[in-house]
Amino acid sequence: MGILRDAQPVYYGTGGDHGSYRYIPLSEIIDSFVASYVGKGKLCEGVVLNDINFHATRSLQELSYDTLKSTKDWEVEIPSTLVLVMPLDYVNYVKLSWSDSNGIERIIYPTSKTSNPNNVTDPAVMEGVQDWGGWDLQSDEVLLDGDSSDTNASYQSNTSSDIGSVDADNVDDEYGNLIGARYGIDPQHAQINGSFFIDNSSGKFHFSSNIAGKTVVLRYISDGLSPSSATNASIDLTQSMVPKLAEEAIYKHMLYGVLLARKDSPAGLLAQIKKERFAETRKAKIRLSNIKLEELTQVLRGSSKQIKH
Repeated sequence: MGILRDAQPVYYGTGGDHGSYRYIPLSEIIDSFVASYVGKGKLCEGVVLNDINFHATRSLQELSYDTLKSTKDWEVEIPSTLVLVMPLDYVNYVKLSWSDSNGIERIIYPTSKTSNPNNVTDPAVMEGVQDWGGWDLQSDEVLLDGDSSDTNASYQSNTSSDIGSVDADNVDDEYGNLIGARYGIDPQHAQINGSFFIDNSSGKFHFSSNIAGKTVVLRYISDGLSPSSATNASIDLTQSMVPKLAEEAIYKHMLYGVLLARKDSPAGLLAQIKKERFAETRKAKIRLSNIKLEELTQVLRGSSKQIKH
């Protein structure tokens, strides 16, 4: 519900929580849901609070992946180890880039031509592959160490020029001498901004050597849930924020999940709530798309220009 939390002198002051009225905490959505749907003679009669909390968090997660604006930004300086641990609430990345001295973000492209395999040739464990193709084990336990693989070490030791210190003619000459020349090179490799790959098993980003010391901006998708600041790994429902433009979609997702889990829910009612959930989700997408007619008109005017080749 739209409730003003701060007085105007507090909000417009230096310590005000600016822009917070656009969002509502998930804890308040749960309270409003309980007041509206739970109770004697209501749709969710006899439903316990734990079930409601579960479906509320699941609703926020599912909507965050596709409907809500749940993209977060990290700006970090990459150390000499060329490794960055995934954020705590990381689900998937949107874009990785590094900012130059002018504040321009230069996209770092992923590479699929390398990885960080487990190194199973540790001398303390085994001597490596024998002539007959087997392993000469030195102990009963095989140690796996992915951070010290030879493949990753060779990738990180690769040198590349900084694009900010190379003029256009030198870049053109460098790419012109590659196999396939300028016109046959793979476009994903026709840049010198650097590259990265993701080691999903260890939850880390690995960067090429020319990214060391650079300020990298990581944009990633979060599930919208905020961890508690306490030592335990619980979820803070008061800090998990939902855009008010999608508030009704959260209610319908919660209602459908709660009713679907009950064995005595009428099939007709479930079908009706499912349609309403779909409609409210679509409405939330349209609202959050934030399309402005004047801005769209300017884009279309630019698209109508004739480009001569």
